[in-house]
Amino acid sequence: MVTGIEAAGGGQGNGIKKRSCFCSKEDFLPEESFKSWGNYVHALANTKTRLTDRILARSMDHQELEQMRARSDNQMKKTLNWWDLIWFGIGAVMGAGIFVLTGQAARNDAGPAVVISYFISGVSALLSVLCYTEFSVELPVAGGSFSYLRVELGDFVAYIAAGNILFEYVVAGASVARSWTSYFATLCNHNPNDFRINVPALADNFNHLDPIAVFISILVCIGAALSIKASSRFNSVTTIVHLVVLVFIFITGMTKANPANFTTNFLPFGFRGVLKASAVLFFAYVGFDGVATLGEEIKNPGRDIPIGLIGSMLVTIATYCVLSATLCLMQPYSQIDADASFTMAFQAAGMNWAKYIVALGAIKGMTTVLLANLIAQARYFTHIGRTHMAPPILASIHPKTGTPVNATVIMTVANSLVALFTSLDVLANLLSISTLFIFSLVSLALIVRRYYVTGETSTSDRNKLIVFLTLIVGSSIATAVYWVLSQGWIGYVVTGVIWFAATLGLQLTLKQAKKPKLWGVPLVPWLPSASIAFNVFILGSIDVPSFIRFAIWTLVLLVYYIFVALHASYDAARETDRVEAQASQASQATNMEAGTS
Repeated sequence: MVTGIEAAGGGQGNGIKKRSCFCSKEDFLPEESFKSWGNYVHALANTKTRLTDRILARSMDHQELEQMRARSDNQMKKTLNWWDLIWFGIGAVMGAGIFVLTGQAARNDAGPAVVISYFISGVSALLSVLCYTEFSVELPVAGGSFSYLRVELGDFVAYIAAGNILFEYVVAGASVARSWTSYFATLCNHNPNDFRINVPALADNFNHLDPIAVFISILVCIGAALSIKASSRFNSVTTIVHLVVLVFIFITGMTKANPANFTTNFLPFGFRGVLKASAVLFFAYVGFDGVATLGEEIKNPGRDIPIGLIGSMLVTIATYCVLSATLCLMQPYSQIDADASFTMAFQAAGMNWAKYIVALGAIKGMTTVLLANLIAQARYFTHIGRTHMAPPILASIHPKTGTPVNATVIMTVANSLVALFTSLDVLANLLSISTLFIFSLVSLALIVRRYYVTGETSTSDRNKLIVFLTLIVGSSIATAVYWVLSQGWIGYVVTGVIWFAATLGLQLTLKQAKKPKLWGVPLVPWLPSASIAFNVFILGSIDVPSFIRFAIWTLVLLVYYIFVALHASYDAARETDRVEAQASQASQATNMEAGTS
């Protein structure tokens, strides 16, 4: 691990360098506010002023692209192209979700119409992909959505969003690692707990230690830390094998297809059931946002990112729809097993051996999800470290590998600790609303990016934009609430008209202040506005405990922000302003001298 980060440029940590093999306080809190207890007390006394400054502060494109990157000293290696991104996108998204979620949705919510549910949730995910793509092309940096939100919605919103999604990444990584053990046990004809160590002294759901989950996490960490290109090659090969397995399942399943299973009672739960299933199945598409964190390692972002992100999502949508149709053709929806749908379908067809193929496909998928998850975690944390909202030791890029080794190792430790102790039941119940929350914010930020530019947009236009965005978000929330509380349809007419009128008013009364330079989302503001509506609607399907967990974790983030991150990032921002002012003065002096000459 690269350690010994030493502040550069006035002691504020805008640069880092390898000093020794031991960590010191300077590696974690090099800012002026933490130089002494007196400084810290002074910083706390100015919390209100600093908080106001940070809430209102918005970063700039050039700051994210140049100054933030420079704080890592070494650069990440630009070795990825659109081919790598397509496979990273598929590998990040297409894990075991198709095997786990399809049976539940078909049996309990949608019946054979689960195909439509997959398509609807896929279109919703695609809208978010489009918004991410424009930002990724314009801001190809490791911070992904954290950087996008910093530029358009400010430091504070970006911090809350990033803190929540990192928590979800840790939970997801631990969950996939323990699931890997479960499917591996299936291949070996064993119960998953046969490969776990039972410690009766520990509490229930935390007493089956999973060393295999830790081992596979460490292996993935080694690969991710050594080389992004080698990781990409491994991901590509593994994902291709995974797709071959899925094609085999499709072909084999179609030999047992019965069209009557599909056409008889196609909509047993009505269209409401289709929408309910689509809200659940949306989570089978989560993971593509991690690909956006690879921006600094892509050779030609303007070409490669749109092809990679959009292409991988289209492949995933098609695959999910085809496989869900195969399942419903093999069995009547009422006979589909909710927990092991494909395995039991093949067993009912007299092909018990197929469960090993399903388990192999799941393991292949989960391995690539683990890799993509860790790579995204590390890059998120790296950029957050650059802003000093997290310890700047995380911002280090290894000079030889060109990868964020420190962040990769630290996130692996976090994933492994959670995976070692925590049962799958507990992890499954920790599903957070963070992903949908951030998808909604990114779509909102895209509209802000297109229609508001500081110093150029008039006050009246800014106020119009605020009103329209408030109506779009408010009507979307009202639609989600009405979905939960009512079985009627009149409410949708009201909220739908408000959403439509607000989006139309935004298009007709405001001129776009900024056009994308290389690639842009079409039909703005309609597509990002629809993305907000879809994401908020799906939020309405999540249980109340998830919102409570979101609130609790956000409160924890706020405490850390008020006492640490606020002052560290404030000092770093002031140092950046000072350096920029000095550079500007030097440039003016040089120009004056040249003019005099």
